[in-house]
Amino acid sequence: MDLVPTPLQIAIITVSDTRTLDTDKSGGLLMDQLLAAGHVIALRRIVKDDLDAIRSALSQGIDEPLIDVVITTGGTGITQRDVTPEAFGPLVTKAIPGFGELFRWLSYADIGASTIQSRAEAGLCGTTLVFMLPGSTGAVRLALEKIILPQLDSRTKPCNFVELLPRVRSES
Repeated sequence: MDLVPTPLQIAIITVSDTRTLDTDKSGGLLMDQLLAAGHVIALRRIVKDDLDAIRSALSQGIDEPLIDVVITTGGTGITQRDVTPEAFGPLVTKAIPGFGELFRWLSYADIGASTIQSRAEAGLCGTTLVFMLPGSTGAVRLALEKIILPQLDSRTKPCNFVELLPRVRSES
């Protein structure tokens, strides 16, 4: 049994036209919680709400062999500027629909039917796990505490993403 969690290399990408690293509360929350859980922040950046810029930033994280996980925050709503899922879609090799389903189910307790406006999702892109979260700190906290941190902890049983990553990599 693992007594200490296996640290993962994680990239954080905030999608926003207005935030800076100093004002990015959701990205800061991601960084603080992931570091506290023993993970390493390999990349943190902010990109504009632009499909090509988002796809380029995602590709940078996915293509870096040392990065295990990419987490985005922002751009998952339904307005014209919310294009993170569209940037993400062509990069996905295996969708993980259970993430978005579970996130919205858990979110319903906090925000009710408004949760249907979220297009949060996750997928495997090659050998890199990618999670797309809404931009609100409440949504980020919920996703981290209830789904992502437990699945990025090698001690979570019966199974977790940490134990699956080596198998994913060996099969590619």
